[in-house]
Amino acid sequence: MSISNKIIVLFVLCCLSTQAQDVLTKEQAVALALEHNYGIKIANNSVEIADNNAGILNTGFLPTLTGNAGATYNLDNTEAEFSNGESTTLNGAESNRYNASINLNYTLFDGLGRRYNYKRLKEEYQLSELEARETIETTVLQLFSIYYTVAQLSENSEALEQTIAISRDRLTRAGYQFDYGQTTKLDVLNAEVDINNDSINLINIKQQLKNTKRDLNVVMGNKLSDIFDVDTDVSFLLQLNKQELYEKTIANNVSLLQAEKNIAISQYDIKTNKAQFLPTIGLTGTYGWNKNNNNAASFVAVSTNSGLSGGLNLTWNIFDGGSTITNVQNAKISLENQKLQKEQLRIDIERNFNNAWDDYENKLVIYQVQEDNIKTSQNNFDRTQEKFKIGQVTSIEFRQAQLNLLNAELSRNQAKYDAKLAELTVLQLSGDLLNTEL
Repeated sequence: MSISNKIIVLFVLCCLSTQAQDVLTKEQAVALALEHNYGIKIANNSVEIADNNAGILNTGFLPTLTGNAGATYNLDNTEAEFSNGESTTLNGAESNRYNASINLNYTLFDGLGRRYNYKRLKEEYQLSELEARETIETTVLQLFSIYYTVAQLSENSEALEQTIAISRDRLTRAGYQFDYGQTTKLDVLNAEVDINNDSINLINIKQQLKNTKRDLNVVMGNKLSDIFDVDTDVSFLLQLNKQELYEKTIANNVSLLQAEKNIAISQYDIKTNKAQFLPTIGLTGTYGWNKNNNNAASFVAVSTNSGLSGGLNLTWNIFDGGSTITNVQNAKISLENQKLQKEQLRIDIERNFNNAWDDYENKLVIYQVQEDNIKTSQNNFDRTQEKFKIGQVTSIEFRQAQLNLLNAELSRNQAKYDAKLAELTVLQLSGDLLNTEL
């Protein structure tokens, strides 16, 4: 058996062995990515952090309670003279003191700074949710890009396998014709060269297919083996309306929504800084216990005190050197920058939407043209093959018709998945990617 025939047999066996592979549907791939993709997990953890930050425990609305305790031991040499003229000298006189207290501090009013900061934290939490949504959308689009690349390579592989089968039949026919003197050795050699080239192309595509399946598995958190097939059926949402999608883009695009949240956060920054112009009123309370064991030179040998104390305090930073005024001015400028960035972003997104829509329409037309081209190429090949069998066309003409059909199939596959990915890009811009049956 020649090397060419060995290669053919090897690939036929490989194809037969992979026919029973499980088919990974698009829905299953998305579900695995949403559950196991590391980028999505990190984004969800960031949302949890923002949720914790926006909780009541992080707002300053709750009081603080601290406990203190201490003990002191003294060993003194003391000379004491009393008012009646008597005096005493103590060497190594011991004394000790003990104390414990619980202290309560609560800010009653801080110029509404806590209130604005709490609202700011809520906006930051919603911003983190939008950032997580953006991560999910980007990951899903990446997933589909790789998934459809696997599908395209799978279909290209099938097309090349069919081409090899035809080339093998041509080689067999050329061998019989040469044995019976109906053709020259050149036709046999040409057929062998063509089948070798087809086999090399198939080897390369098979390797690309394996690599791309590994890429797809990484996006899904590496939860599958590399032995799986994908669904090559593609349906287009032909009922898409450009004006409706444009309106959704302006209302729901995740980048624009993030810009709006950043504007709201900047507005609260201004209010929080302005709150520093107002006084702060605080409430303090203490429950304490103290015990003193005095030395012999003291009038009181042992004293113990316990009780409650409370008070109000007011702090008003009447002038802080102008730092608060500067912070307010800078916060206003930052707000203006956020508004300008939103307008710039809106212009960019409008351009991107129009470009994506035109790209989608053009690629859809190209796909439809390629479908028609397949029919023409298939018809041309069938007629050329019939004439080749009866000797009315040369092997070179037959090979050209075969390559035309193969190239048409490869181009059709490329156009199909390019059009689908262009459609998904439009849906992502409009904010509908996660809400549409794909």
